Amino acid sequence: MNSKVYELIILGCGPAGITAAIYAARKKMDFIIISKDIGGQTIYSSEVENYTGYQVITGAELVFKFKEHLDMFDVELHMPEEVKKVSKQDDIIKVETDKDIYFSKTLIIATGRIPRSLGVPNEEKFKGRGLTYCATCDAPLFRDKVVAVIGGGNSALDAAIQLTKYAKKIFLIDIASNLKADPVMVKKAFDSGIVDYIKNSKVVEIIGSNFVEGIKILNLENKKETILELQGIFVEIGSFASSQFIDIVEKTKDGEIIVDCANRTSKEGIFAAGDVTNVFAKQIIIACGEGAKAALSAYEYISKKF
Repeated sequence: MNSKVYELIILGCGPAGITAAIYAARKKMDFIIISKDIGGQTIYSSEVENYTGYQVITGAELVFKFKEHLDMFDVELHMPEEVKKVSKQDDIIKVETDKDIYFSKTLIIATGRIPRSLGVPNEEKFKGRGLTYCATCDAPLFRDKVVAVIGGGNSALDAAIQLTKYAKKIFLIDIASNLKADPVMVKKAFDSGIVDYIKNSKVVEIIGSNFVEGIKILNLENKKETILELQGIFVEIGSFASSQFIDIVEKTKDGEIIVDCANRTSKEGIFAAGDVTNVFAKQIIIACGEGAKAALSAYEYISKKF
């Protein structure tokens, strides 16, 4: 057990966590970062078109820029390490991970979001065997294959766009009656000529022996079941806040940590930033701004309290 009491612990090393760390380092705070990875969901974006200063940049390139900036400072990064529980007694916060226990005067939670799973038979069996949650990582593996993208939002259309460069045929399966993605992304995907949109339908079973061989889908209007033969499934049905490790702060019914305009949670000394919170719009640039605010708030709290 690490008995040292830090001034700050940052959980997560995505856009919010990295920006918080840069601001904390500039304030000469004594802190560490604990994270499972670097970049969070950003690293999986094929193209980022709305980050100030770049007309177009890939998620991986943007994360590299973030990490390059972070490396200008002497930051102690504990990775890969997963947070299991956060508690607080008096003025000291206790962070328990899968590897150690840490103590701090303040905490910034910037753990982002976790992709949702389908929750259908054989899903666990076929993970990594034709079933994936990351088009950026795995799209090249499906060259000249027939695949399905599950979802109708921006992440689903982004996956479909990436797959148009490799796949032979793409089924876009959406539980809704209309796509929620930005029109420019929809046009780009359908202009490829290989995307077949199947609406009002959901996946009810994944079929195969050793690898994915097809899916069974249910039409929610006529209740008819159909089997599609394919070799790949890309799940893009949204995500949920990665906040399951803490129960001492107020959250929304969806698990998002509730923060005020200064990123303070309901528990004194604990702050949160980025997609794990109830902040409006889940965008990279917003997460960065929220991370900066959280670090400045933690610094102000330390200065006044201790």
